[in-house]
Amino acid sequence: MYDRKDAYYRKAKREGYRSRAAYKLEQIAAKEKAVRPGDRVIDAGAAPGGWSQVILALVGPKGKVAAVDLLPVDPLPGENFRVWRRDLRDPALPPELLAFLGGRADGVLSDAAPNTTGSSFTDQARSADLVRTVFALPRETLREGGTFLAKIFGGAGAGAGFRGVKP
Repeated sequence: MYDRKDAYYRKAKREGYRSRAAYKLEQIAAKEKAVRPGDRVIDAGAAPGGWSQVILALVGPKGKVAAVDLLPVDPLPGENFRVWRRDLRDPALPPELLAFLGGRADGVLSDAAPNTTGSSFTDQARSADLVRTVFALPRETLREGGTFLAKIFGGAGAGAGFRGVKP
């Protein structure tokens, strides 16, 4: 568990980000070019919305961001952002996301995390299961050559079943 008063937490609060995770995505996006202006992006497991804030800034006014989570996510300004408070496994979800985006997504990004137990083995297994659930979404929504980016808790099985796999 991290110290809630660490430098990134304090910086996020000062700069108006909903979570310290926003900086994680900024670093990844800068290095990997994961999100570009005008992109259509799905933020899977979006609560509380820190990654959505960053994605929305990166795609700009010509892009779109569809945020999905079981937990509430407060809206962000602009008609190019919409929230679905739904289970990612809902079969009615992909067509709704595609309709909002106006076609297949350029990226499916996820910082989703399971409820933690304190047991690193259990928490890592739950994280891997959650990423597998998220991984089903791009198969129906991501354009060919698009970006899939998901956080997974580190551990022995963190890469199992994901390396070199295309949605």
